Amino acid sequence: MNDTFLVFPKPYRKGRVLKFRASFGALKVPTPPYVHVTALVYRQTKTEDTKGLPLKMTVGCNCVNRLTQCTIWDGAESGQCLQVYSSHSGAVRDACWSPCGRRLLTGSFDNTAMVTDVETGQQIVKVGNQFKVMCLAVQPDNPEVFLCGGYSAEVKAWDARTCKVERVYRARIQQTLAILFLTGGREFVTSSDSVSRDSAERTLIAWDFQTTAKVSNQIYHERYTCPSLALHPQQDSFVAQSNGNYMALFSAQRPYRMNKRRRYEGHKVEGYAVRCGFSPDGSILATGSSTGSVHFYDQQSARTLHTLLAHQQACMCVSLHPVLPAVVATCDWGGELRIWQ
Repeated sequence: MNDTFLVFPKPYRKGRVLKFRASFGALKVPTPPYVHVTALVYRQTKTEDTKGLPLKMTVGCNCVNRLTQCTIWDGAESGQCLQVYSSHSGAVRDACWSPCGRRLLTGSFDNTAMVTDVETGQQIVKVGNQFKVMCLAVQPDNPEVFLCGGYSAEVKAWDARTCKVERVYRARIQQTLAILFLTGGREFVTSSDSVSRDSAERTLIAWDFQTTAKVSNQIYHERYTCPSLALHPQQDSFVAQSNGNYMALFSAQRPYRMNKRRRYEGHKVEGYAVRCGFSPDGSILATGSSTGSVHFYDQQSARTLHTLLAHQQACMCVSLHPVLPAVVATCDWGGELRIWQ
């Protein structure tokens, strides 16, 4: 733990253009080589909402050397490691918080998804899939229900109370890369690795959550896969990270048309599962890059606001603090975490 430290550089802002001072230190995951950070997201509990206190963040680690962990860090103040969970026998590929902030949902290459109580450290739910879990999503209206996708043609909806599969969504694909619930939770979008010769008819698929029917698979017609998705917090729209080195904007209402006049480009993806995300007010869209930089775009104009040279290796994920507007967490392929102000 001697090489684990955190220094908060001082921020300054001018208008809406984000600017950052040089980072004097980083929060580095104290793990052996070949450990890759795959998920990075802040949590927000009700008590922290009312008091406006700093929030925590969780990190899922995808490893080659069987060190299978999900680690919770203090991502706003001390930078200390708060808790480490090693309940999976395979690499942890995705992690997300429950809406209450007291439970953690993780998916692993050991074919399981698990719900853990972060206060007690006890395993509440563990369900087994017949495929390696790549992505997860919690149903907004019913947090006891969550979706699992991965190396399979199926996406499964599990009920954490009964540990049984409620629904199965099937498509002619090999794997699901990302899952995103749209506003209201009645429909969701999945991203897959399926790309046809002339169009990506199954790259993005919209589903009806209740009936398991495909609402549309004619959403994205370019020959690129989309490794991550992000929903706008206030508008009926979402973005898809494309391996064409840009982010595409779509309507979250049927028929989910792509905005051809607005494209967020300037960063590189190059086959990495680079994640993106909006600021709490939706005015800024941030993404990592295979070059190690972090790119901030104006959501309305798609203009680049700032490019932050954050890491030496590919920057896999950017998480904007939901309360503190000037705090951003980033992680790279080599296992390094950094908090920026």
